[in-house]
Amino acid sequence: MYLQVLDPEKASYGIDNYRFASIQIAQTTMRSVIGRLELDKTFEERETINVSIVEAVDKASEPWGVKVTRYEVKNISPPQSIRDAMEKQMRAEREKRAIIAESEGTKQAKINNAEGDKQELIKKSEGEMQKRINEAAGRASEIEQLAKATANGLRAISSAISEENGLNAVNLRIAEQYLMAFGNLAKTNNTLIIPSNLTDIAGIIATATSVFNETKDKIK
Repeated sequence: MYLQVLDPEKASYGIDNYRFASIQIAQTTMRSVIGRLELDKTFEERETINVSIVEAVDKASEPWGVKVTRYEVKNISPPQSIRDAMEKQMRAEREKRAIIAESEGTKQAKINNAEGDKQELIKKSEGEMQKRINEAAGRASEIEQLAKATANGLRAISSAISEENGLNAVNLRIAEQYLMAFGNLAKTNNTLIIPSNLTDIAGIIATATSVFNETKDKIK
């Protein structure tokens, strides 16, 4: 504690020993302030203790012509029982913080895993959806290309039929297909119905082309 004598007369005659009196007030004030603090806060609140003691001693020493300029707590040495209690309290606090930190880490890990699983499912569903879209687009394109090819083939056939001797070529092709169909039936069936005019090639051609002629007439 740092003191400054402002009035020597008061310091000499106003009190028997201003140094001893100031120290006694400082000690009692310090005990009162520390008694209101938690054990683990006494070392952290030195500034508060210093300010409280300076205010109390300065107020009490004013009639003595003495000014308290500063007070500093150099060290706090509690009894062994108090130190043991403080150590247990600090150990318990450290263990508590460790348990909380571990639980927070576990919680965050579970959240991260859940979020990862969620993102994985979303990506898989998006990939599956895109796969189906691509497959559907492929099938649609295939159908479209097949339809175009079929249309082009039909247009080519129609154009060929319209040319000179085109109808005769169609009749010949139909006759060939007619004979090949009966040949295939003979290979795969034990019983075969044979037209009575099978030996008459002209009759076969006429029979085979009759459907084509009827269809051709209807189209016209």
